[in-house]
Amino acid sequence: MVYEERFYRDYHLNRDLFRFRVAQGESDLLILASEDIEKKAYVALKECRAILKDYGSAHPNFFKSLVPLECHECAPKLIKHMHQASLKAGVGPMATVAGAVAQYIGEMLPFCKELIIENGGDLYMRSTAERHIAIYAGTSPFSNKLAIKIKGEQTPLGICTSAGTFGHSFSFGKVDAAMILSKDTFLADAVATAVGNRIQNEESIQEAIDYARQIEGILGILIIYRDKLGVWGDIEIEPLRLNITTSNLFKG
Repeated sequence: MVYEERFYRDYHLNRDLFRFRVAQGESDLLILASEDIEKKAYVALKECRAILKDYGSAHPNFFKSLVPLECHECAPKLIKHMHQASLKAGVGPMATVAGAVAQYIGEMLPFCKELIIENGGDLYMRSTAERHIAIYAGTSPFSNKLAIKIKGEQTPLGICTSAGTFGHSFSFGKVDAAMILSKDTFLADAVATAVGNRIQNEESIQEAIDYARQIEGILGILIIYRDKLGVWGDIEIEPLRLNITTSNLFKG
């Protein structure tokens, strides 16, 4: 697997938080936290990856399937959650993996009041403060012009993004950014993938929103396709007040 530089990680303004990178194998996480939890986060990531690797070795199709699979009764809780989210969204279980890893680690660190875990552009956030997430959407005119405001009482929250025009994620669609908000980061990741797959032109924006809004647990949807923007749900958008050139920005 070729490593792709996470350029957006150079742009964040959470000066109240520790910032560190936790990487192992294909996993490369940026963590912002109110405490220095780097070692604990590494242990949690190692445990999470071991669960995935062990299950995938016994069930190879788990890593390959693009459609939901039957979940074995003896599967670990993490795997069962991935299967449940993929079934709701109609995608393969690995479409949930970035969000799954982020939430798994976040829940292993419950004592940390301020915590943002970014994994491949997907976020698990727990905060008492208001945070702002800038929206990067490739060459769209909306790119780096807008931010999503997240209030502390909305968290813990998953904010996941799929793109078909840039980045390392696999997508059948042509969306510049499909962002999904949910308390379940597994589900947010799966639905972001499914929404992204559905965007082929501007006419498909409303169709994708109609699909996603019916899924229980989805709180907000934002879709950017070229110069078109579609929004639904409990999602507050504001102009980005910083002059930057690239990022999915965390701003305190």
